[in-house]
Amino acid sequence: MKAYEVQQFGIDNLASVNREEPSPKPDEVLIKFHAASLNHRDFMVVSGTSNPRMKLPAVPFSDGAGEITAVGEGVTKWNAGDRVMPIFAQGWFDGESSDEKRRTSLGAGAQWDGVLREFGTFSQESVVRIPEHLNYEEAATLPCAALTAWNALTVSGRLKAGETVVTLGTGGVSIFALQFAKLSGARVIITSSSNEKLEHAKQLGADETINYKTREDWDNAVLELTGKAGADHVVEVGGSGTLAKSLNAVRIGGHIAMIGALSGPGQFNPIHVFMKAIRLQGVFTGSRHMFEEMNRAISIAKLRPVIDRTFMFDKAVDALRYMESGSHFGKIVVKIGE
Repeated sequence: MKAYEVQQFGIDNLASVNREEPSPKPDEVLIKFHAASLNHRDFMVVSGTSNPRMKLPAVPFSDGAGEITAVGEGVTKWNAGDRVMPIFAQGWFDGESSDEKRRTSLGAGAQWDGVLREFGTFSQESVVRIPEHLNYEEAATLPCAALTAWNALTVSGRLKAGETVVTLGTGGVSIFALQFAKLSGARVIITSSSNEKLEHAKQLGADETINYKTREDWDNAVLELTGKAGADHVVEVGGSGTLAKSLNAVRIGGHIAMIGALSGPGQFNPIHVFMKAIRLQGVFTGSRHMFEEMNRAISIAKLRPVIDRTFMFDKAVDALRYMESGSHFGKIVVKIGE
């Protein structure tokens, strides 16, 4: 089978290789992958900024979708032909996260090879069914970005109808957060440096938009839009470079879901956290149980993920370069097979 390996770090060093097609062991299923999607984490893994001591060679990318082509002895949950997605953290089925569960995340080392390959074997307990109305490319966007947004708002945030959500930027997690927030009846304020992207966000249901290039004090703009009260939730993907403004933009007793660190270094005053009684919660994807709950909501609402561009399998390096450019709106997908 065809696959990609990180043999040495660097996007241009991503190697196209031939591997032996795996066979399912007892309690395993064999998945023929049709699509994979990119997360910023995947870019960091390939470039070596995620874990320079990662065991190599390793197949990258955590998020994929495909069909089961064979099942091992003892498999009772699945049949050949079922359309499925491996879960991000293969050992996290329910309950809280732990270091042990986190270490089972796909696409970040040789022990847990990712999905940028034609076939892969997985425990029957570590895959979930694709919502019927989604194709493989759309389904491949769900395991990390969508689930992180779902956890941030629905689980960690306990989002209620009528509340206000601020989501930063227009990458995969932020656009899923916009979609899930609107499903819940929330008001959404979204930021971007591109007026074109902001207009696209409006078409998806964003109530208010802020261009942070023309309005650098976007946090004060949020306060103006909320009658100085502040937002109920902020989906914080920037990290320390934007956290200070998120703390200013959120209301007293509000919730900030910390899910990324895209903006680089910065400083913030921790006094705001306790003076405003802010709940600052780190969010690391989610469990299989959360994934299945999210999929039910997606199925009922017939929600469709937003895909910016799809690259063919032999153009995986180009897909990574496109992610590096930051030009995308929503998700970037690699098509693996028919």
